[in-house]
Amino acid sequence: MSSIEMKSNLLENTSSYPLMAPQHEEIDLLSLLSTLYAAKKQIVTITLLFALCGLAASFLLPQKWTSEAVITPPENSNIIELRRAVVDLTVLGVETNLDAGRLYNKFLKKFDSQEVREKFLAQSPYVQTLLKNPNVDKSDLYRAIVGVSAKFKAIDNSDPKKSDNAPYTSWTLSFTAPDADDAQQVLKSYVDFVSAEVNKDIITNVKNAIELKVAFEKNKLALDRVNLQNQHNVNLERLGYSLQVANAAGLEKPVYSNGQAVKDDPDYSVSLGSKGLTEKLKIEQSIKDVAQMNASLQNREHALSQLESINLGNVDFTSYQLQMQPSYPLKKDGPGKALMIILAGLVGLIVASGLVLVRGALASRMHIEEI
Repeated sequence: MSSIEMKSNLLENTSSYPLMAPQHEEIDLLSLLSTLYAAKKQIVTITLLFALCGLAASFLLPQKWTSEAVITPPENSNIIELRRAVVDLTVLGVETNLDAGRLYNKFLKKFDSQEVREKFLAQSPYVQTLLKNPNVDKSDLYRAIVGVSAKFKAIDNSDPKKSDNAPYTSWTLSFTAPDADDAQQVLKSYVDFVSAEVNKDIITNVKNAIELKVAFEKNKLALDRVNLQNQHNVNLERLGYSLQVANAAGLEKPVYSNGQAVKDDPDYSVSLGSKGLTEKLKIEQSIKDVAQMNASLQNREHALSQLESINLGNVDFTSYQLQMQPSYPLKKDGPGKALMIILAGLVGLIVASGLVLVRGALASRMHIEEI
């Protein structure tokens, strides 16, 4: 038998088997809905369990409350006492370079300083309250201070991308804490602490400027006094020599009193005559203080005494203007309890529906295979 005949016989034998019916992969929505409806109790139970988990999570998650304050550059009323204190310094030539902008920038720089934050928190009872252990070691205390200091924020409210910016500069200062009262109190205390640090630095800088000015004037006056004293000694020597020359020349009276025209000696003047030179020498010798005949030196000594008598004392001023006091937070940060319950319930609904549908699909497939 040929190979062609064998193949034809095989094809004839397979004609008696039925062909597989085509499968239509369509989703039956009514079937799915009926499956979900049949397991409604299970879906509701799982959804409620997830909602309860969301409620529990809302209580267990750490609370975050943020207090905010808005500041602007200081106004004249904030720094009027400082300006009054430096009026005399300006008159006496002490450069202080104090204006509202410099004070404002110094406050912001201090507020954002990690060193100032650690200094404040190291003496604040708030950190000790968080640690709940008075005998904590230095490393734990330092870690707590660094962690809390990161919750202070200073944000510039001027945004170049916005066209409706306010016509003045302002910054928002904030602090986040687990409790609303602590957030407000710590922010207020820190703002006051930074303000006191700025005031202390400003007063110290002014006192240093006064000290340097006094030292400069004292040294300059001492040098000028030496110069005047040397000049005075030279004048006494010249007068003595001039008197000897006048006596030797027999000039007793001033030469111009006789109507004579005399060309005087440039080094040893004898035109006053011996009597005049003797009297002038007595006057010069009676001068004990070289500043007695120098008005400029006396004025500078008076200015020096005024500088030394300046006492700044306690100058009350603030380097900022509060546009908004540290606020009491009324709403905690992050999602609220209702939102967390709704989100957890939605997740539970999706998970429960998925489980029911997957279980229904597996049961349907197993039923088909059994048939």
